[in-house]
Amino acid sequence: MKIKSKALKILLRPIWTDNPVNIQMLGICSALAVTVQLKTAFVMALSMTFAVSCSSFMISLMRKQIPKNIRIIVELSVISTFVIITDEFLRAYMYDISKQLSVFVGLIITNCIVMGRAEAFALSNPSHLAFIDGIGNGAGYGSVLMLIAFIRELLGSGNLFGFQVVPDAVYALGYEDAGFMLLAPAAFIIIGLMVWLQKTLTKGGESDK
Repeated sequence: MKIKSKALKILLRPIWTDNPVNIQMLGICSALAVTVQLKTAFVMALSMTFAVSCSSFMISLMRKQIPKNIRIIVELSVISTFVIITDEFLRAYMYDISKQLSVFVGLIITNCIVMGRAEAFALSNPSHLAFIDGIGNGAGYGSVLMLIAFIRELLGSGNLFGFQVVPDAVYALGYEDAGFMLLAPAAFIIIGLMVWLQKTLTKGGESDK
């Protein structure tokens, strides 16, 4: 029972209380670039989750055999392997989305979230917990991306997942899409508001206790 509760805590912690984007301020560059549409944000979230969970799992398996003086090189090699697998899969089966994501899938290799989990968790914990930690951090990162993309695509183009959701009748009444939402500064502003909101809610919850 204790093992299950520990695993659940590891899984849920990065989604809210220790979110890699809102709390740790990691992975913001990709959040600015791939959140114009929900579908690209969703694929990026899945790609990140796959890379961070699988790389953490493998690094944890090898942690006792990795010499300390070359651990960064080993970690980068493992992470690169899973990122390349992800990139090749997208090119083979989701070519249009792969083109939209451009270099940002490849840049998962340099994302501080992936390397940070390898260094801070995978090197000192069992492989199954490292895998769960990777899934949790990927989910925390992905949830922020999805929320930002939801706001930007809805307000910026009146669509969700590429489908029009704002009726033509609304446009006929004079409504216009907020084109600013499709620009990177809008994503930065949304992230700032999300950080402020989470900090406010967290402080409110602490004061209630």
